[in-house]
Amino acid sequence: MTQAPFDPANEDLADRPAGLAAGLLAEKVVLVSGGGSGIGRATAWLAARLGARVVVCGRTREKLDAVSAAIGERDLACACETVDIRDRGTVELLFERVGRSHGGIDILINSAGGQFPQPAIDYSPKGWRAVIETNLDGTFHMMQCAARRWRDQRRGGSIVNVVVSPRGLHHIAHSCAARAGVVAFSNAVAVEWAPLGIRVNCVAPGAIRSEGWKVYPEAVSRRYHNTNPMRQVGEPWDIAEACLYLAGPSGRFITGETLEITGGGHLWGEVWTTEKPAHFVEASRTFDPAAPEQPEQ
Repeated sequence: MTQAPFDPANEDLADRPAGLAAGLLAEKVVLVSGGGSGIGRATAWLAARLGARVVVCGRTREKLDAVSAAIGERDLACACETVDIRDRGTVELLFERVGRSHGGIDILINSAGGQFPQPAIDYSPKGWRAVIETNLDGTFHMMQCAARRWRDQRRGGSIVNVVVSPRGLHHIAHSCAARAGVVAFSNAVAVEWAPLGIRVNCVAPGAIRSEGWKVYPEAVSRRYHNTNPMRQVGEPWDIAEACLYLAGPSGRFITGETLEITGGGHLWGEVWTTEKPAHFVEASRTFDPAAPEQPEQ
């Protein structure tokens, strides 16, 4: 086992109180995509602490090795595998390797994804394809490969896809479109795959403080605590607990659902990933009692 570099995030995840019962995932094998950072890393830590044998996968070996080693130092079980979820061939090889080393998986958490903030009118075809291929096509590859193996092995399984909460989420329309496709596909196969004993659910985070914030301007992200009625931001741990609640035996009678973890932001609020356009800044002042009355246009 290689020595993991000191990482405050790993230290926090190792000791953070968990709301799920110890041993909840004992003897389960959990595969987490995007497990090298953020929500995926938090989910891997929690699954391992709940007794699972965890496999984290993603594109960056260094990040995966660090997570796997840090979890192993706590005498918990975590392996890592590299994969590009956009490439169907590498996804199939991933499941073959995990099948040989672990006998298959019981739970798949699809946390891998990515996007960049930009008004949709400015997307290039290449930028659009990059987000769709990762967030929609990549999730499909992982889901179908898992389902086919469960079918062939005559065993059930559970899938949770991390998507987005689209209400009031602006300037990442490519990701909203891709994730909406994931939700629609998940709802459809929750019915199709139910006879196979496969449950499929989604978790939709709101403003979550993680490494992903680095792609957004600081002047924007520092206002994210005001994007929901609780006036807070979430943490990757909040999403990890939701994912494993749905994926594990606690969610045994739940399928085809999307659980919103937004602090109520899916009911009230807005998240601009770039500066809010003046048109909407002015509109927001309508409800400011100190603002002068504006004539209707």
